[in-house]
Amino acid sequence: MKTLLDSSTKLPRRSLLIAGMAGLAGLGLTACGKSAEDSQQALVPAEIDPRSTCDLDGMLLADYPGPKAQIFYEGTPQPLFFCDTVELFNTLLRPEQVRAVRAAFVQDMGLADWDQPRGHWFEAKNGLYVLGSKRHGSMGPTLASFSREDQAQAFIKSWGGRLLRYAEIRPEMVDLSGGALHDSRM
Repeated sequence: MKTLLDSSTKLPRRSLLIAGMAGLAGLGLTACGKSAEDSQQALVPAEIDPRSTCDLDGMLLADYPGPKAQIFYEGTPQPLFFCDTVELFNTLLRPEQVRAVRAAFVQDMGLADWDQPRGHWFEAKNGLYVLGSKRHGSMGPTLASFSREDQAQAFIKSWGGRLLRYAEIRPEMVDLSGGALHDSRM
């Protein structure tokens, strides 16, 4: 019985070795592609609980009204939470933000209770945002987040503001500096 590596085989050993290595490399790339794809599919927003805190200021998320947010960074299995969408966008739009973001999620305020929002997460980049409404979040004026335009328009009709898409939000709209200076309640 002859084996593929016998000297009488028509394919030289070198060709078989190269073909075998190319096949293994192809399998490795396929496996890498699947695992990266699987990790993206497996990424789901985490739910806040009574102990969840904002990663910027340590505030308890459950103690404050308005939309919350979270970012999953590359290499980090747990998200960083934000007690307000303004904090999320302030973080994402800073020029020094260089960490690779796997996903950012916000709450759909067309479905969530404004005063005690839980659940109803969706990808921030797919959202519609209302800037300048009379409703405040944990940091004061906020960007109300919605997954559907009709719900955002109904919110605007009740609370005022203007509709923005994710890409329309600019750093000057989410500036966190000096917020306490303009808060007359403090």
